[in-house]
Amino acid sequence: MIQLLLLIIEFFKIGLFAIGGGLATLPFLYDLTVTHPDWVNRSQLLDMVAISESTPGALGVNMATYVGNIIAGPLGGVATTIGLVMPSVIIIVIVAKFLERFKDSPIVQNVFYGIRPASIGLIMAAAFVVIKEALMDIPLFSETGSFTDLFRIKSIIFGIILYIGMVKFKKHPILYIAIAAVVGNIIAF
Repeated sequence: MIQLLLLIIEFFKIGLFAIGGGLATLPFLYDLTVTHPDWVNRSQLLDMVAISESTPGALGVNMATYVGNIIAGPLGGVATTIGLVMPSVIIIVIVAKFLERFKDSPIVQNVFYGIRPASIGLIMAAAFVVIKEALMDIPLFSETGSFTDLFRIKSIIFGIILYIGMVKFKKHPILYIAIAAVVGNIIAF
C-alpha cells in the first residue's frame, strides 16, 4: 500500500510539471531511472516509449501505466495513471473557472508565452534522450574506446530509411510502426 501511495506521489509530480504532452514526461521518467533504479531502468524506458508510441492512447498515460504495471502490477498501473492525470484534472478545473474572466490579461498572456518555450524544451530533452539511447551505445564505447562502437549503425540506417519512407510515401504511421516491429524482430538491432 505504501508503494502505491509513493507511485501516486511520484507520478503526481510528473503530471504537475510535464507541460507539453506525453513526450514531456520522458525527462521525468528518465530521472526515475536514477532516483528509483529498482523501479525502472533505461532499457525498460526505451521499451516503454516504443510500446506507448505504438498503442492507442496518450503517450504519457500509456508510459505511466506501463511503469506502474512493471513496479506493482495492475494496481500499480492504476496508481501511476491516477497520479499522472490528477494534476491536469485539478488544473483544468481551476483554469476553466478563471480563464474566461482573465484570458485577456497581459499577465495570463505572458504566462502562456513563457510556458510555450518550456514545453518545447521538455520535448527536445525527451527527443535527445530517445535518440541517445536508441542510436548510441555509450557503454560499449566506454569499454572499447572505439568511435565506431559509439553508434548503432544499423539502427541509424533503419531510422533514416523509415524517415525517408514517411516523408516520401506519407502512409499512416501505424504502417511504419508495424514495419519497424517486423524488421526489429528479423534483424534484432
